[in-house]
Amino acid sequence: MMNIRKILLPLAFALVITTTASAPVKQQFTAAEQQQISIETPGLFTRSDAFNVDLSALKASEYSFPLPVGKATVHKNNTIEITTTEGDAVKSMFEGIVRLSRKHPDYGNVIVVRHRNGFETVYGNNAQNLVNVGDYVRAGQTIAIAGSSEGKIFCDFAIMLNGGRINPSAVINVKTHQLRRQTLLCEKDGQYVNVSVLGDKVDIVETEDEMKLDDAFEKTATFKWNLEQMEKQRWAYPLPGAKVISPYGGKRRHAGVDLKTKPNDEIFAAFDGVVTRSSPYSGYGNCIVIRHANGLETLYSHQSKNLVKVGDKVKAGQVIGLTGRTGRASTEHLHFETHFKGRRFNPNLIFDHTSHDLQQVTLTMTKNGGITSKKN
Repeated sequence: MMNIRKILLPLAFALVITTTASAPVKQQFTAAEQQQISIETPGLFTRSDAFNVDLSALKASEYSFPLPVGKATVHKNNTIEITTTEGDAVKSMFEGIVRLSRKHPDYGNVIVVRHRNGFETVYGNNAQNLVNVGDYVRAGQTIAIAGSSEGKIFCDFAIMLNGGRINPSAVINVKTHQLRRQTLLCEKDGQYVNVSVLGDKVDIVETEDEMKLDDAFEKTATFKWNLEQMEKQRWAYPLPGAKVISPYGGKRRHAGVDLKTKPNDEIFAAFDGVVTRSSPYSGYGNCIVIRHANGLETLYSHQSKNLVKVGDKVKAGQVIGLTGRTGRASTEHLHFETHFKGRRFNPNLIFDHTSHDLQQVTLTMTKNGGITSKKN
């Protein structure tokens, strides 16, 4: 039986929170990269010792489980054995470039695909490899045929980061084969890489009044939010006078928007709500998360000082912190995010960052986390 499990570096796995970046993907690889399954990714941590992978930003066509009809079993060493039937096609999980495609004396036919998000995926025990080193592959593209060993047909699969396996459950739900739509912080710590989940918040005891923040979806599956009809005292731009120094999304898949004014400037709560996090948090530095009505949350980070604590009820326009550069920040600024039902979305849907006003739109928000915008 093929066993990739013994050949990869150890990797720590924890639940924490994040900033942003992406990893280089090249089409030419060194001889060592083409021969060794476990090898550090050149340039992965050149600019910073931490970067984000925002899985929530991927389209359905940008992800595939390696054997969609297979049965997956996770082993303690962070590999997945996916059993299937004879002749089943092995699919690439994400788009990427084939770094290794060879027959290994101990592990059979193996393929390693390097992905733009910084991960590498390993597909072993193949009956036949169908791609070569340097080939570009799409998510869902057939790259191999599953092989047999010890009377069963399976693919030995792993997800690697900088040469070490990570816990696959951070990326996928192994039972349902679905992608976990969350953002991961990948942070280098000596010879290890810590992989963390963004938005793992401190649990708090909610009062009856605080529980009422989610009342809109108790009787309906869809909620319409006309931003133009909001009274001025019910909202506030989080950093008046700020300019955008890094927008949401883009090639970096930035999880929020970076706003800059001056050091120790006052940061305002965007809406009424309850503070669910107020603490230093990995790359975010001093971080605040506020839960608002109807499943909306806002996140504020890199503060020099937080002025609220977990459980505080805050009003729109209340000063909650001061701008700073704690965590992974190159200058004093506010990193601002908006979340709905646990999913990140573009803050531009709510705020016009030029006028610092609310957008003249109606947002349609659904109970399952969908959000769309329509001009009034």
